[in-house]
Amino acid sequence: MRVEHARMHAKHRGHEAMHAEMVLILIATLVVAQLLLVQWKQRHPRSYNMVTLFQMWVVPLYFTVKLHWWRFLVIWIFFSAVTAFVTFRATRKPLVQTTPRLVYKWFLLIYKISYATGIVGYMAVMFTLFGLNLLFKIKPEDAMDFGISLLFYGLYYGVLERDFAEMCADYMASTIGFYSESGMPTKHLSDSVCAVCGQQIFVDVSEEGIIENTYRLSCNHVFHEFCIRGWCIVGKKQTCPYCKEKVDLKRMFSNPWERPHVMYGQLLDWLRYLVAWQPVIIGLVQGINYILGLE
Repeated sequence: MRVEHARMHAKHRGHEAMHAEMVLILIATLVVAQLLLVQWKQRHPRSYNMVTLFQMWVVPLYFTVKLHWWRFLVIWIFFSAVTAFVTFRATRKPLVQTTPRLVYKWFLLIYKISYATGIVGYMAVMFTLFGLNLLFKIKPEDAMDFGISLLFYGLYYGVLERDFAEMCADYMASTIGFYSESGMPTKHLSDSVCAVCGQQIFVDVSEEGIIENTYRLSCNHVFHEFCIRGWCIVGKKQTCPYCKEKVDLKRMFSNPWERPHVMYGQLLDWLRYLVAWQPVIIGLVQGINYILGLE
């Protein structure tokens, strides 16, 4: 071990200046890339979101095939196939009445599964750090691999489903006509129609529904409770689907057990940058170092 350590020091002796240059290149690339990404997102959000979504969908596939992670590949293929079908249904014109419910149910299911998977993975990692895995006679490396794998699955598919859900929500709402990203709605919203799914509301706000309740926002527009929750949490929309007034999520999720879902959604938004753009930036840094002859 000492001999290998000495060889490594001998190999890198006199390279301190080169290592300093590599660190500067890394920092400069990270700063410039972050500034460019922020400007791109502010000026052209639609193209930024589409490219980011494509990056998140494809980049892990490359590492999966390269590292022979076949279990991840099988889950990725299944998720991609069902999501492609759901996205196809969401982008059809005219929109089938049952499609909005189908879309939100699928992405809400993935959201809940990813949330539970992430929590279990996090608990497995913490149990391993505190040595509780030894109570079950599980090796630390096995317990840590299990926890990190579940954490990765939960966060990755959580980020991916939210972006696909947002894209589908935009397409469906624009097709129905009660919502448009810019400009006035193309249809007038009746008091008995949900602007998210376009279907009738049969349960009064003051009544207790058998399957679901009816929810009224602060702007006085009413929606199916399942639809508005899917719109806000799964579809990442925090404005009224009709008038674009900001939705008070704290008022909507008054139950303290539901508030972690809001925080989890925000965490997934923060992780998007790491999943989609960090590998690209690191690859760019390696390319610059290679061109400059820094190894």
